[in-house]
Amino acid sequence: MTRQEYIKQKWGEPWRSELRKSVKAKERADRPRVHMPELDAEYRSHKLKEEVNQGLSQEQAIFEAGRCLDCANPTCVTGCPVEINIPTFIKNIERGEFVEAAKTLKETSALPAVCGRVCPQEKQCEAQCIYVQKMGKEAVGIGYLERFAADYERLNGIVSTPEMPVCNGTKIAVVGSGPAGLSFAGDMAKRGYDTTVFEALHEIGGVLKYGIPEFRLPNEIVDVEIDLLRKIGVKFIKNCIVGKTISHEDLRKDGFKGIFVASGAGLPNFMDIPGENLIGVMSANEFLTRVNLMDASNPESDTPVQMGKKVAIIGAGNTAMDAVRTARRLGAERAMVVYRRSDEEMPARLEEVKHAKEEGIEFLTLHNPICYEGDDKGRVQRMLLQKMELGEPDPSGRRKPVPIKDATEWVEVDEVIVSVGVSPNPLIPSSFSGLEVTKWGTVVINQDTMQTHLSDVYAGGDIVRGGATVILAMGDGRKAAAAMDEALQGN
Repeated sequence: MTRQEYIKQKWGEPWRSELRKSVKAKERADRPRVHMPELDAEYRSHKLKEEVNQGLSQEQAIFEAGRCLDCANPTCVTGCPVEINIPTFIKNIERGEFVEAAKTLKETSALPAVCGRVCPQEKQCEAQCIYVQKMGKEAVGIGYLERFAADYERLNGIVSTPEMPVCNGTKIAVVGSGPAGLSFAGDMAKRGYDTTVFEALHEIGGVLKYGIPEFRLPNEIVDVEIDLLRKIGVKFIKNCIVGKTISHEDLRKDGFKGIFVASGAGLPNFMDIPGENLIGVMSANEFLTRVNLMDASNPESDTPVQMGKKVAIIGAGNTAMDAVRTARRLGAERAMVVYRRSDEEMPARLEEVKHAKEEGIEFLTLHNPICYEGDDKGRVQRMLLQKMELGEPDPSGRRKPVPIKDATEWVEVDEVIVSVGVSPNPLIPSSFSGLEVTKWGTVVINQDTMQTHLSDVYAGGDIVRGGATVILAMGDGRKAAAAMDEALQGN
């Protein structure tokens, strides 16, 4: 049975039919979208580990689920990279079967509580909702409901595990424990493979742990999802750098028949402008990793991070928002986002921008740093900003920023955090002989199977994309698992 046939079958079940008839479609469509309760902006801007979004109550979740029209052809599913059966889990919430809703999520998603928090649903499943596509209304809150169902299980101590096949004895290695690696590992374990995840750091979770602050994604949430993978047989080895601690040949000698590379894109990009080597100028990767994973905000830490009072974050993606909001929580009196385009072009999620503005973050849009100057001790003390205007669209469709002649200004800063993109870690490409890479350092794959030029090596996530969302990385993991399983079964 195909995924589409399965979704259609679930749509036709008697309880779904009765639920559709219980409320008129017009009445459902007239309901306003429920909005997520949040911590007070002033209070939360000083709390590093308190989650901003507070989740829906049962009443709110049931009401929001009742907005879903349960379309016979659910276009929302086409917008989900991991193909969650969205209407089925939502309708289970509407009828109060919250555990069944969570089980539906876990059929295809290894990280529902994570995705409910950080997935850009507004650009994916919710963007394909009939309310948006046909009716000009706010989409059903699919992300809110996903979080609710996953949290309900955890908070009530009834986290379910899927029925597992007998292990087939075939060993599979996963390089990296971020979203792509975890998704792949979960799917391979469900297919009966002896799956081991190798993580270079001392914590499992990859970017979910080191890159995303706890006020947006608490570590406890990530740990619960990882523990479920352990329960279904996935093994984890920490502090092990594939390509250095152990090689590709070592894995082969140890009997691993397939390898999925999900080592991410942890190499930060800089702008190559004067002053980037000054004390107090660092990448967002370093800043967030030290704060999130190394307790660097604790003055007693072995590696305390600088806590600037006048902090500039260069860039306007989700990582930039995480960094500037973290700096604010660490005591920045003035925290600024410096971005060379306008508000409309910012790649960060609208919710993250909204939260940042509520928390007092300044946005210096249409500005671009061209140099930094330091004091006599080599510490950054000010930056020169070039004022910009928007010209013609670039190849991505965004209007290209153009400098305004003789329009510059100096701004005092004591810390600069650069968030202008990342590149793949070169360790795997350089240590796996025969692996083909692009000029950007990303691994070349077959787009249909995620297989590299090495027959036993597949890859996905940022090591292939160069930078992507959690859910797109998870989709890569699922696609690679299906293709590797088919290849191994064929052998």
